[in-house]
Amino acid sequence: MPEAEVVAVAARDSTRAREFADAHNIARVLATYDDLVNDPELDVIYNPLPNSLHCQWSIAALRAGKHVLCEKPIASNALEAEQMARAAVETGNILGEAFHYRYHPLADRVRGLIRDGTLGRLVRVEGHFSVPIPETNIRFDWNLAGGATMDLGCYPLHMIRYFSGQKMPRVIRAKAETGPKNIDIAMDAELELEGGATARMTCAMKKDSVISATFMARGELGELRVINPIAPHRGHQLTVKTDSGEKSETVVGDTTFTHQLRGFVKAVRGEAKFPTDGAEGVINMRVIDDVYRAAGLPPRAT
Repeated sequence: MPEAEVVAVAARDSTRAREFADAHNIARVLATYDDLVNDPELDVIYNPLPNSLHCQWSIAALRAGKHVLCEKPIASNALEAEQMARAAVETGNILGEAFHYRYHPLADRVRGLIRDGTLGRLVRVEGHFSVPIPETNIRFDWNLAGGATMDLGCYPLHMIRYFSGQKMPRVIRAKAETGPKNIDIAMDAELELEGGATARMTCAMKKDSVISATFMARGELGELRVINPIAPHRGHQLTVKTDSGEKSETVVGDTTFTHQLRGFVKAVRGEAKFPTDGAEGVINMRVIDDVYRAAGLPPRAT
C-alpha cells in the first residue's frame, strides 16, 4: 500500500524485533516502546500488544502526538476504553480499534441486506467464532486480560451491533466454560435488541474447538447466512433465502487489513471518519463487560 509505510518496530526482545524487521523489510528497530511512541518521524503507532497493555501504551502514543490503531478489543474493560477515548479527544489524535472485518465490502453488503427490507423485520441474529488455541497461549492469562470473549467473542458481538444497526444490545444471560480461574474458554450469551429481536453470541478457544466463523440474521421475510465474515479474503459465502428463492454470492475485495489501513490513512488525512474509533470501542467494551458479569465472571483487569 503506497499510502503507508512501516518504518520502525519495537519489542521486549531486541533479537525478535530484528528478526521481525528483517522478515518484513522494516528499516529501524527501536530499543523500547517508549522510544517508538516518542519517535518524531512516526505519524501512526499500531498497538498489537496483549489486551492488558492496550490502554497504557495507546494513551502514551496519543499523548506523544501519534495517531493510534489499536488491536481489538480496544482495552481490558470499558473504564480503560473510556480513558483511551478521552485521551484521543484531548490530544486531537485518532484512536482506532482494529476490527478489520468491518472494512471489507462484505460487511456493508450484509448490513445493507439486513437494513433494506430484504429480510423484513429483524427477529434473530447469531454470531459464532471458534479457534483451537494452546493452553500455553497468552489468551489464557488473566494478568494479560485473556479470555475467549475478549479474543474471539468480541467479533460476533461487534457484528451483532453493526449489522443490526443497534449500538447497545442488552445482555440477558450468559454461560461460560472456564479453564484457568476467571478465564472463559467458551462463552454462550443471549442478548436483546430494540424492537424485540434477540441475538446470540457463541465463541470458544478450547483445544478441541473447530475453526469456525459464521453469522446469521433472520427476519420475517427471510434469512441471511455468512460463512467466514471475519476474514472473507480467505474465502467466504453469503447466502440469502426468501420466498423468491435462495441465492449465494461472494463479495469481491482486497484483504480486510488492506481495506482497514486505507480507511485509517484517510482518517489521518482528514478525508473520512474512521468508523471503529475510540468512542465506538467504549460501547463494545461495555457489552463485553456485561457478558462477563452475566456469566458470573469479573470484567478483565478488575
